[in-house]
Amino acid sequence: MKSYKDLDIYTLALSLFFRTHHVSLRLPKYELYELGSQIRRSSDSVVTNIVEGYGRKRYKMDFIKFLTYSHASNLETICHIEKLIVLYPDLLSEMIVLQKEYDILGAKLFSFLRYVENNWNKFE
Repeated sequence: MKSYKDLDIYTLALSLFFRTHHVSLRLPKYELYELGSQIRRSSDSVVTNIVEGYGRKRYKMDFIKFLTYSHASNLETICHIEKLIVLYPDLLSEMIVLQKEYDILGAKLFSFLRYVENNWNKFE
């Protein structure tokens, strides 16, 4: 692993960020700066916390902390998606797909977090 770009969780989170951002811009104008802004920020936080944590990978506890933040932001994003599914049924099919993919990302984040907790010092 030479870069954060080599992490599966990074590539998936970045792809989901772009897709989430694109869909959020289709919300009604009055929602763009409310729930739309919140989902854009939380999905961005998933990615950026992976990157920042990787940048601090030399310090195991910092890496764990930022991976935990990323996982929490992933859960926040799923919560926003659940609200959008109810409020905007015209986006239902896209939101359900995103929700499933964020669930998958959450599981991968959790697994990687456990891996770092249990194995990181062995390689540093």
